[in-house]
Amino acid sequence: MRRTAIDPRTVAFPASVRPYINDHGLFDSSSSPEARVYYSAKDAGYFIKTAAANTLRHEAELTAYFHGKGLSAPVLRYCTDESGHDWMVTPRIPGEDCVTSRYLHEPARLAVLLAHRLWALHELDFTGCPDRNRLRDYLATAARNHAAGHWDVSFYTELYGEASVDGIYAVACGNRSLLRADTLVHGDYCLPNVILNDWRFSGFVDMDCAGVSDRHVDVFWALWTLRFNLHTDAYREVFLDAYGRDLVDEDLLRTIAAIEVFG
Repeated sequence: MRRTAIDPRTVAFPASVRPYINDHGLFDSSSSPEARVYYSAKDAGYFIKTAAANTLRHEAELTAYFHGKGLSAPVLRYCTDESGHDWMVTPRIPGEDCVTSRYLHEPARLAVLLAHRLWALHELDFTGCPDRNRLRDYLATAARNHAAGHWDVSFYTELYGEASVDGIYAVACGNRSLLRADTLVHGDYCLPNVILNDWRFSGFVDMDCAGVSDRHVDVFWALWTLRFNLHTDAYREVFLDAYGRDLVDEDLLRTIAAIEVFG
């Protein structure tokens, strides 16, 4: 994870967040234009995320829910400041994310671990999940972005070859009725969002896409991240064997790839 040292005095932290910050040891680790993420080296470490008002509420709720299942850090603070910005504070989860070199240097072992951990997540009971409508919202976002002309065809064409936007959207619509909201998903199941501590699972981060949806969303992102971060498709079959081929429909993976073009 990239971290750039910054002066805490340059950030307008609300009073409720300042107890998690020292006068030194603050870093910017943002990776998205929609939110800023700061890492504070105080105590064992804290991550402090800020974004527009109410945009972190879903992530805070799902992070707390996953923490209740022993899968994520607790939410220490969630608030909206007077200037209309959300703030969320979580403690650092012990370990490193899966794009750390020691894990990438054993790709087959990593692919199997990623598959087993995903299978375990998908087997969990989702009673009480704060977002039972994740699949509905996921499909609605794709429809809205298609209508607005927002897309990235590479999510589909890099896997299935050249196709027009209209052709890809036809694929997205063709089998979407077969998707099932019957599984607790992470929603962005990529290597940077899985934390290991000496090869032992330590927790998930970035829960803003989590909820009850179709398992193929997570399987798609797992296969995507292995291809992207390892620069090869060589571990696709390793992952599918470890996860369970009988649980995966290749046609629905193609459907998810098409939907993600408009995600």
